This record gives sequence, structure tokens and C-alpha cells, in this order.
Amino acid sequence: MAAAKRNTETKRKAPKGAARSERNWRHPLRSWLGSHRASARQALRQVGRYPFSSALTVLVMTIALALPMGLSVLINQVEQLGVNWQEAAQISVYLKDDVNAERQQEQLAAIKTLSGVAAAQLLDKELALAEFQQHSGMGDALLQLSYNPLPSVIVVTPASIDGGAAALEPLRDRLAAIDGVDQVQIDLLWVERLASILAMLERFTGGLGLLLIIALLLVMANTIRLAIESRREEILVVKLVGGTDAFVRRPFLYIGVLYGLLAGVLAWLLLAAGLAWLNVTVQQVASLYQSDFALIGMPWRDGLTLVFGAMLLGLVGAWLAVGQHVRAIEPS
Repeated sequence: MAAAKRNTETKRKAPKGAARSERNWRHPLRSWLGSHRASARQALRQVGRYPFSSALTVLVMTIALALPMGLSVLINQVEQLGVNWQEAAQISVYLKDDVNAERQQEQLAAIKTLSGVAAAQLLDKELALAEFQQHSGMGDALLQLSYNPLPSVIVVTPASIDGGAAALEPLRDRLAAIDGVDQVQIDLLWVERLASILAMLERFTGGLGLLLIIALLLVMANTIRLAIESRREEILVVKLVGGTDAFVRRPFLYIGVLYGLLAGVLAWLLLAAGLAWLNVTVQQVASLYQSDFALIGMPWRDGLTLVFGAMLLGLVGAWLAVGQHVRAIEPS
């Protein structure tokens, strides 16, 4: 009777299957998290143990990150200077002098109905002369003319400029075939030149970024190698008591991530300050061309990409160094 009662109490106290399963997966998770916390603390202590060399490493990584990212951000924002390619590219349709105002309106309406035309605007000869007097600096000389030498112009904005000037040739031919049109000119050359210059700069930035990333990986690998050599005796002891290569290399991987985090944040701040400083001059230059263009600073998306990319590069550089050097340290 007493034995049966004890068995019943034992069954009540025994954890059920779900509780046992929960304990089974929580215990390894706590151990894993505790091991990573200890490795992160070791990484912080290692970085703080040599503040001067750590600061130099972070500064080198900061420069290697800031140069290509800064150029990339500048190029992306300068592309806004040519802002809307659809509006920047225009086709000028020059009308003959004998076309009267009523006929000009008919031609404008006909051009707007053509396929491939996004918008069209009539600039009559009086308005064209007034604008020319205002912007050319020859206003007094033009006042001496007995007649207006400028033709009326219909400014056409194409619906698409994909393919460049060659793709606009069919539209130019249709415009030239309209009765009363004297000449048609595609004003796309400066757009193509700007696009070519920006493409060249983007390729240069890509090549520079690749070289600096390789340099950053080499710097990180060398830094981690020195950290491993400074702790060789400690690593030997850990391996003697059964520590695995994964356990040994984990703190060094955290060192790489920490260096990347510090360098990424510092590069972000440096670029934000540099763009703000440069923006003063950019606005002064833009105002000379009657433009309100200004740099928008360091976008948050680019800044976060920079930080996470720096952490990834730090991890990769540390992994390359740790994988080779930790395996080479074995107790004799």
C-alpha cells in the first residue's frame, strides 16, 4: 500500500513529455548563447588591451570604406543634376518665318498627337527673342535690330530616350515631314556626354572599391594573425584541455566583427560630415547656374549598408586568418 502510494507520487512529480522536451532544447540554447557572450567579452577585452593598434586598424578600415562609398554617393546624387532625363532631352522644331500664329497652333496640336511625344510647347519668336535677350547678355545690341531674326520653335519632349539619339531618328523624320517645319534638331548630346562621364566614374569607383576591399581584408587578416600569435600560449592550454578549433576561433571572429562595426559607424559619420561640408560649395556653384541643386547628405539606407558591409568584411577577413593559423597551433 505504501509502495503503491510512493509510485503514484513519483509519477505526479515526474515531468511530462512536453516539459522534458522544452528543457532539452532550452539547455543547449542557453549554453550556446552563454558561449557567444563569453567570446564577445573576450573580443572586447582584446581590443581594449591594445588601444593604439586597435585605433590604427579601425582608422585604416574607415578610410578604405569611406573612399568608395563617398564616391558612390556623390555620383548617385550628381545624377540628379541631370535629374529627369525625359525633361532634359528635347527636340527643337524650328518653324518657317511665313507660318502665322494660327498655323503654329495647328502644328502644335498635330505634334502632340504623334506617337513617342510626351509633351510639346510652342515658343513663338517674340518670346524666344525676349529669353535670348535676358540670358545672352546681348540685350542692348539686339534692341538695335530692325526685325526679329529668331524663328518660332516647338519644343518637343520625347516619351522615351532609351537607345540615345539614334532611337529618336524616326520621330525626328516625322516631325520634319510636317508642313511649315524648317529644321528639326535633337538636343540630346549633353545628356549623352553626362551619362558617359558618370558611367566612367561609376566604373572607376567600382574598381577602386574592389582594390580597397582586398586591402581591408588583408589588414584584417594580418591584425587577427597578430592577435592569435599574442595568445598562442593560451590557445595551447585551451586545446590541451579539449577545446575545439571552433571554440578557439570564435573570439577572433568577434574581434573582426567589432572592428568592422567601429569602422563602419566611423565611416558613416565621416561621410555625413564631409557631404555637409561639401554641400556649402555645391550650393554656391549651383546658384551661379540658377539651380537649387544641393546634396542630400548620407542616406540612411546607404549608411546601414555601409555598417553591415563593414561587419561582414571584418568577419570574412578574420575567418580567413583564423582558419589557417588556429589549425597550425597544436600541442606537441
